[in-house]
Amino acid sequence: MANFTRRRFLGDTLLASAALAAAPAVRALADDSSASPNEQINAMVIGVNGRGQSHIGGFSGQKGVVVTHICDADEAVGQKRCDAIEKRYGKRPKYLRDMREGFDDKSIDVIGVATPNHWHALAGIWAMQADKDVYLEKPVSHNVTEGRRLAEAARKYKKICQTGTQCRSHKGIQDAVKYVQEGKVGTCKLARAICYKRRKSIGPKGIYQPPESVDYNLWQGPASEQPVTRPRFHYDWHWQYHWGNGDMGNQAPHQIDICRWGLGIDSLSEQVISYGGRLGYIDAGDVANTQVGIHTFDGGDKTLVIEVRGLESDNYRGCGWFGAVFHGSEGYVSVNQYTGGAAYDLDGKKIQEFGGGGDHFANFIGAVRSRNPKDLNAEVLEGHLSAGLAHTGTISYLLGEKLPLSEVGSRLGTVKCNDDVLETFDRMVAHLAKNDLDRTTEISYGPLLKMDPATETFADNDAANAMLTREYRKPFVVPAAGEV
Repeated sequence: MANFTRRRFLGDTLLASAALAAAPAVRALADDSSASPNEQINAMVIGVNGRGQSHIGGFSGQKGVVVTHICDADEAVGQKRCDAIEKRYGKRPKYLRDMREGFDDKSIDVIGVATPNHWHALAGIWAMQADKDVYLEKPVSHNVTEGRRLAEAARKYKKICQTGTQCRSHKGIQDAVKYVQEGKVGTCKLARAICYKRRKSIGPKGIYQPPESVDYNLWQGPASEQPVTRPRFHYDWHWQYHWGNGDMGNQAPHQIDICRWGLGIDSLSEQVISYGGRLGYIDAGDVANTQVGIHTFDGGDKTLVIEVRGLESDNYRGCGWFGAVFHGSEGYVSVNQYTGGAAYDLDGKKIQEFGGGGDHFANFIGAVRSRNPKDLNAEVLEGHLSAGLAHTGTISYLLGEKLPLSEVGSRLGTVKCNDDVLETFDRMVAHLAKNDLDRTTEISYGPLLKMDPATETFADNDAANAMLTREYRKPFVVPAAGEV
């Protein structure tokens, strides 16, 4: 695959970086099951201002794994991480501004992708096309079709691609999900993904300059050209749909994933409706900070409800501010993303606790060595489906009409699904009232969208289907179907 990125994507005179002094490539293990598990694996981490720091620590903590390259469009951030690695581990990794140089370097075996969301899918696809295995942060995609292309790339190039939904590797959560699946709280047809994270204003909308250390062309990558309109350049891209996905796509995929897992859902939904708004302040952000998404499956037999709250909120049924609740006919299981969870009877009496952590990076490296994607706890297809449910909910929300809360409640009464949709809505209204928002407050009430899970397209809705993808800025183009 030498020079593949120049051949397929660069179209310019970018020179590949020199390969590091030879460490045995992990790819050689693919055809040699007797190879030593101590063969060195060289890692490059892309995007190191936030989650990328966890990637650095996660890879460095694995026996036989060395972070040899750091890549970030912000050179100041990248060099700072190189300084920290050199200080802690005694050897300085090579800094790269452009990830394509790393993809051309045959000494690199695995890639950690922790870029802003709009880069996730393309970085993962390019890496796998370059014969690298990938640990890809959630959400694995910025839109639905990107996730499907990632899954196709993993299969075509026979690469190991782990999704960064760490809950899949936590023993406490594994045990809680197993408890639900074994029917120990009775029949379970409803699960709630809970994401209650206080998010404050990101400041006034305007035209701002990116930091001088940032290559803004590389930072923008696949997204169409737009100026910086938020005061804080890093992180606050999460709250602008052009780059991020709000907490529906930022945090909620963790909780959506747990719910899917427990309910045994292995596709996108047949129907989805969403409502909410960016409430409590006006700022440079345009994503919803308060949102409910309701998905139904199996002819309406199963329901997954996603609740996102960015204002001050109480937690729900003991799952903390990030978690999932499985409603069974004989009780319920409440899962906390960080601590495990507990099972309760219908009266709320605790009957079982679940605890114990895990190492998601160790699971990934184990699969890299075994060359068996089935060893992964969170293979990329799982990441696509969990992110896809967030994305389709947001599509309904973005296509919605503005209505006062007082009118939304009456319209929801006509929506048929296993969830008591009015109870969910009433709790949201009470939550907003605690934050000084009354029933005259207008929110977006989205259409009920019908989807074919097999084709991952909406039925008779061109506007919704157009939002399954986006226009890409050359040469940073996510391949179309059949072109991966």
